Amino acid sequence: MAEDKAVPSRLRVEKTTKRAKKSSLAPARNFLERLPSEILMKILSYLDASALFSLSYVSKLFNQLSNDNTLWIKIYIAEFSRNKKQKPQGMDELLLKTDMVELQDRAAGYWKWRHFRTLAACDMNKWKRQLGLISCHTGLPSQTEQILRNLHVTWELTVSDKSGQVDTHEPSCSHFCETSVTLCWSGGGRLPSHWQISTLQLHGIRRVALNCPGLKKPGWRSLMAKIDMHALTKSAQVIGQDRLVELRLLQPGIIIGVWKDQHSVAFIMFPLHYHKLVERSVQGSSLCPYVEPTFKPPFDDIDPEYGLHDYQLHIVLHNSERKIMSGSFPKLFCRRTHICDGLIQLGAISRTEMLQHLPLSGSITLPWRCEALQGAVENCCIMSLTLVDEFKKPFWCVSSPVFLELQKKPHVVYDYDGEHFLMHYQDSDGQVKMELVWMEEQKRFFLISLVVFVTVCKVNKYFSRDY
Repeated sequence: MAEDKAVPSRLRVEKTTKRAKKSSLAPARNFLERLPSEILMKILSYLDASALFSLSYVSKLFNQLSNDNTLWIKIYIAEFSRNKKQKPQGMDELLLKTDMVELQDRAAGYWKWRHFRTLAACDMNKWKRQLGLISCHTGLPSQTEQILRNLHVTWELTVSDKSGQVDTHEPSCSHFCETSVTLCWSGGGRLPSHWQISTLQLHGIRRVALNCPGLKKPGWRSLMAKIDMHALTKSAQVIGQDRLVELRLLQPGIIIGVWKDQHSVAFIMFPLHYHKLVERSVQGSSLCPYVEPTFKPPFDDIDPEYGLHDYQLHIVLHNSERKIMSGSFPKLFCRRTHICDGLIQLGAISRTEMLQHLPLSGSITLPWRCEALQGAVENCCIMSLTLVDEFKKPFWCVSSPVFLELQKKPHVVYDYDGEHFLMHYQDSDGQVKMELVWMEEQKRFFLISLVVFVTVCKVNKYFSRDY
């Protein structure tokens, strides 16, 4: 009986001891917050921009203190006054001001964000010079991938469902190719069912590099695409499948992988062409996309009756892992007398010219990966097309999934006895038609015909012509 009565008493002692330990730890954790604000501000004045920004996420008190304009004015002046190349406009006037009350006549946090925006603008000016290095084959900046990485650009997909739930996801992987980047978001149970998605928003995210890796970094969002899924779901086209997933194509060039016999989303693929990709990723706002300045083509003194001339086509077939085919085709033209059905035809590879035919590196597949599962859908890939006009400017740029269709009645080509396939792309600006043959003995495709059709409306609007 004595032992039985002792048990509750020991439990009471242990509980009392735990409460005492907790109460002794609480003052230790709140020691800094209990200091006078003057002392805390003095401590914070020794921190750099990285530490000060990260400290704002510790608590409400530190968020308020770390946004103080006095701290950030000193950091701003110290950062930009010593470097003449980075000195922003108005810095000299700021250095002459001595009345800190006047400088603080701003909302809390104003000078913090002015510091980061000025820092971001300095980086952008530096890499704008690199954007001027143009590839002679594509008319695009030749260092687009490196510039995006150096500017710390990433992308986010915001998914809204019909119930009003909004979630933002970072890409699970990204694949850079010659003229495009393919982004992929894996489902993993985090994405709503295919039929429940109401809108998709793609944002470019520009981060400012800090000295504290792994911590939160300031950044800005640039809207790149907003897609109403309700309008597109009905017109979605099934372009391929394997034993696990079915691929559905939505315009403009979005692939949604749906688990077979289910409505849940396995992954979302979004290809982005390099044309103005840096500007679209960083220079829009969170609500409005980047608007490209109006380009006025130089005067063309060649007789309009001559039609289009000196165009150049660069095309890449690739998937999320490797390049399948790449080719450049200069000196493309179409005389005015050959324009028909509102389309201007530019032939790159002729069916009758065997020397122009190109072999592809292996089979055409689109690999995918989602969490622990992976697969590959046959006869699907991504086409990145860049059509350059006679002034060496990108005229029509496309990055979109494409797929093979078996031709039941192919054109007679005596040099090939394999199955003939057609790869077709179409949008409001034009069409692309490719004819391929599968050679069983060599286990590869051959591209035997490639024709690009540009709409007359696009040419007339671009060049102020009346074709």
